[in-house]
Amino acid sequence: MSETMEKISEVFAVVFENENLEISEETDANDIKEWDSFKHLSLLAMLEKEFRIKFEVDDIVSMENVGDIARLIELKR
Repeated sequence: MSETMEKISEVFAVVFENENLEISEETDANDIKEWDSFKHLSLLAMLEKEFRIKFEVDDIVSMENVGDIARLIELKR
């Protein structure tokens, strides 16, 4: 697992309050029952803080799964 994915996984564990949550690049909102619009906003805010980046509206719209999130983070770093 890449360093980016490890950090993303840590953020997911905090946001979804589940230390045992396992995610992959294919994980999307349909895979995590608690992943609603509020959790999505919390997730984005925490990822921005953790990686010291800023997501644009187009970035957010293009995110379909964790792999998309990881690729965007890598592009912005």
